[in-house]
Amino acid sequence: MGSAEAYQLHAFFFPVMAQGHLIPFVDLARLFSSHGVKVTIITTPLNARRFSNTIERDKQLGLDISVQLIPFPSEEAGLPQGYENVGSFPNFPAVISKFFNSLSLFQQPFEDLLQEHRPNFVVADVFFPWVTDVSAKLGIPSLIFDATCFFSLCVSDSFTRYTPHENIKSETDTFVVPGLPDKIELTRSQLIDDLKKPTHLSKMMERIRESEGRSFGILVNSFYELEPAYADHYRKVIGRKAWHVGPVSFSNRDIADKSERGNRASIDEHVWLKWLDSKKPNSVLYVSFGSVARFTAAQVLEIAMGIEASGQSFIWVLRLKDEDSKQRITEDFEDFEKKIEGRGLIIRDWAPQMLFLDHPAVGGFVTHCGWNSTMESLSAGVPMITWPLFAEQFYNEKLVTQVLKVGVSVGAMEYQTIGGEKAIVKREDIKNAVEQLMGGGEEAEQMRSRARELKEKAERALEEGGSSYANVTALIEELKLHPRPAI
Repeated sequence: MGSAEAYQLHAFFFPVMAQGHLIPFVDLARLFSSHGVKVTIITTPLNARRFSNTIERDKQLGLDISVQLIPFPSEEAGLPQGYENVGSFPNFPAVISKFFNSLSLFQQPFEDLLQEHRPNFVVADVFFPWVTDVSAKLGIPSLIFDATCFFSLCVSDSFTRYTPHENIKSETDTFVVPGLPDKIELTRSQLIDDLKKPTHLSKMMERIRESEGRSFGILVNSFYELEPAYADHYRKVIGRKAWHVGPVSFSNRDIADKSERGNRASIDEHVWLKWLDSKKPNSVLYVSFGSVARFTAAQVLEIAMGIEASGQSFIWVLRLKDEDSKQRITEDFEDFEKKIEGRGLIIRDWAPQMLFLDHPAVGGFVTHCGWNSTMESLSAGVPMITWPLFAEQFYNEKLVTQVLKVGVSVGAMEYQTIGGEKAIVKREDIKNAVEQLMGGGEEAEQMRSRARELKEKAERALEEGGSSYANVTALIEELKLHPRPAI
């Protein structure tokens, strides 16, 4: 065997077919490729199209990165043909259980690829817990990428370990999440449904927890300086092997990468760029709730009225719940669009979020607190108005508002299943949160200052000698010492 230095590792990267996972996964794969690892991204044909141009550019730069296609098992899963991503299903809530059941159908084709190529290690999405066992059979180390932060991993562990919510009768009474470095309070109404009663995901969540314990370790899209107490807690107290490798979004260095990241924008770049260039620094509020969340017509109107009443300039990426919502909102919304002409820009469907957040005119972000969006905002030095909806988003909100102190809560108190309809956040609360963050008071300026400091730390983390750079390098060196899988 030659020296470890000369030995190029080959890795499989296997993301689940949802934008909130696919986007950071591709970023992560490109990050490892930039460190000299031969990378193969495993995905389905329609998902590959979402990032094929980016991978092609990387290849032209000399990186050893490629895509291996496997078919999406639509027919076997009872899903409609031509839809291969969570965000593209016309009515995802109606097929959510079928989609999650379909993920096990990838096992055989993935195992066949492992047998054929024998990569040195695998990075699998948290929603493919079976990969840990399949890889172990062939002696291949498997790492799990969870697309969240140390803080939320620690909060989740606390609920599994201590079950504090089981002693709370009221949905609205706050209780302290035990065993954490900070005093973090939540209500039962903000908790993942799976914690309160068995759901179609319960067995999968149990398998995920087990596979994490048996895997080679966890990769986290974070950097040590962002949440040091929780990185230490996760590794030393919970006892899990983990590497912080973020912000992975920094893999996108040029305009083309950022504008095409995840999907093609539904607005011409010159239109929004000219509009933003005409605005003063930190004067524009960016509003977006991720690729999956869809609001009812009633909630959309509350957002519109709240923003209008604040008098704030804004860009709003708008996705409506269904065709019925679109029809019901048309008349009221056309009137709103006339009123805010010049002050607001409304974009339907997809937008180049990183480019917006990086623009000097953008001074605040109304976000659902999905970890990608949260991390992108922190990396751009933009403070947030937090509006969590589902998954671990209520946990992420606590990190932003209480630990990092770079955000204002809009006051959302109820966990929503994807596509569910819970309590509406009122226009007055939206207006107040916007004014609190964008109004220029002392508290807002302190948040903005803290956000700028985090941006600088994020940039340093992935530079040579930075904490995340060092983690990626150390992991690669450790994997080089692992016995090579037999051919």
